[in-house]
Amino acid sequence: MGEVERITKTVDMSGEQVEIVMTKMMTPCTQEEFESMSLEEREHAKIQPALNQRTYSPEEGIICMQDIPVKMRDGATIYVDIYKPEAEGKYPLIISWSFYGKRPFEGQAEWQIMGVPPHTVSDMSKFESPDPGYWCRHGYAVANVDPRGIGHSEGDFVQFGTQDGKDGYDFIEWAANQEWCNGRCGLAGNSCVAMTQWRIAAQQPPHLACIAPWESTTDMYRESLCEGGIPAKAFVGFVMREACGINYIDNTPLNLEKYPFVNCTYWKDKEPDFGKVKIPVYQTACWNHLHLRGSINAFRKCKSRRKWLRAHRNFEWPDAYSNENIQDLEKFYARYLKLERNGWELTPKVRIEVQDVGEFNYQTNRPEESFPLKRTRYEKLYLDASDNSMKAEPVAGEAKASYDSLTGEVCFDYRFEEDTELTGYLKLRLYVAAESYDDMDLFVNIQKLSTTGEFLPITLFGENHPGAWGKMRVSRRKLDEKLSTDYNPVQAHTCDEKLEPGQIVPVDIEIVPTSRFFHKGQQIRVQIAGRYIREDWFEPLRWESDNKGNHLIYTGGQYESFLQIPVIPPRFQDGDIIIR
Repeated sequence: MGEVERITKTVDMSGEQVEIVMTKMMTPCTQEEFESMSLEEREHAKIQPALNQRTYSPEEGIICMQDIPVKMRDGATIYVDIYKPEAEGKYPLIISWSFYGKRPFEGQAEWQIMGVPPHTVSDMSKFESPDPGYWCRHGYAVANVDPRGIGHSEGDFVQFGTQDGKDGYDFIEWAANQEWCNGRCGLAGNSCVAMTQWRIAAQQPPHLACIAPWESTTDMYRESLCEGGIPAKAFVGFVMREACGINYIDNTPLNLEKYPFVNCTYWKDKEPDFGKVKIPVYQTACWNHLHLRGSINAFRKCKSRRKWLRAHRNFEWPDAYSNENIQDLEKFYARYLKLERNGWELTPKVRIEVQDVGEFNYQTNRPEESFPLKRTRYEKLYLDASDNSMKAEPVAGEAKASYDSLTGEVCFDYRFEEDTELTGYLKLRLYVAAESYDDMDLFVNIQKLSTTGEFLPITLFGENHPGAWGKMRVSRRKLDEKLSTDYNPVQAHTCDEKLEPGQIVPVDIEIVPTSRFFHKGQQIRVQIAGRYIREDWFEPLRWESDNKGNHLIYTGGQYESFLQIPVIPPRFQDGDIIIR
């Protein structure tokens, strides 16, 4: 594949001039232009129709106003397709804002909506976005936007920053004043389309009435490109390659090399200001997906007094397009975009699915008041390398476990003597050393075992999920004191602290939230390795790990390694009667 053109540009980020690396995006072209290109030219082009400003009916009862130009405050023009009911009237607007093409799969042609049967979603739907085929028939307009730099929209595309937020503000204020709009706008969509919602909402456009970010990475550094301090550029690069536009894209993997620490303007510009989000929010989070950490943090940090969280086990696409969940979302939008008094406020602030095994839940949509749960009881399970177990009491004798950092692993197991629910944040404290190297990358999975010691995974699309996870590059072990809590350590990523070979250091590893039920006699396992153990898990995730030689894990005595778990006691118990 030919080399992608790269340049360095100075751009405004939160009022500061920052030099960033940008690369040329796939060039939009017509079918005829594509066919006339050489094979090398085709590697850098995507078929997208030329601008064609028209109004037509894609389906009976629905009107599409195609390629509408909208001017931003600095003069740049972006283009949008707007779908609305054919009947005259003023409609609330639901907006999809992302660098996926504004017509189905433009720039994303090979992606499929896994887990969603054919014909569930109409050809009007943008990838991971609200379907006009549903919403227009329920009294809403839908805007599929090509942001700055995408498709035929002018300018360069700077990913997930304040520029995207300001442009979203400008578009919302334009749309709210159109003759077909009732003046109330909402944002919708999952994954990438959810991530942009927080950046736009933080700009506080007056006519943005609510948002529904269903699965949203919100800390690009800690949750996507450098989780645990271990670079993971492949997935973002994979997604970025499909961005199609006439100019350049902010290349975040290359800028991670340019700006390796988080305490700089480049990364700060990509952090949403949750304190400015005060409108109604409906956030979802999948216990088994890469957006989990960001979704939970966004819900916790935003300042809205009208916010709801639904945490579930299913993958984002079948969850987003299921009949039950679409109807639930419609109640939310009807309340805040149509101002219907439909009782939405009685919806529990938090609903969780407590996972059991495979595709089965122990409980579904259990109502709670907050997250983490107020009745959480944090307990410690102490690692013992002498027999690869965990114990409920501190271990007196010191011991050491060793594994090859490239091919090996070590596990520690604990058997529950009674039914136990774990819901919330876990934390792993380890005393570690690299036997003959100056750094070590740790990949941790928290798993459930049967009463006879067999792995009992959660399954999605028939594949075994590795388990609740955590990662750490030990040279990045320093914690951010402001962001960390006793139950949720957060790495600072402001410096490297290399090891001396054999040097023993304590590390606190953040484990993503989970909700899992362990029946009496079942076991919990801590799996530790120098690589991500996933057994063909379908997501194309890869990390640039830095390991050599053996890793050493110390336990017992002065090396009090432990797993801290969030135990949820029953809400009510009377003898053998338990209500959870």
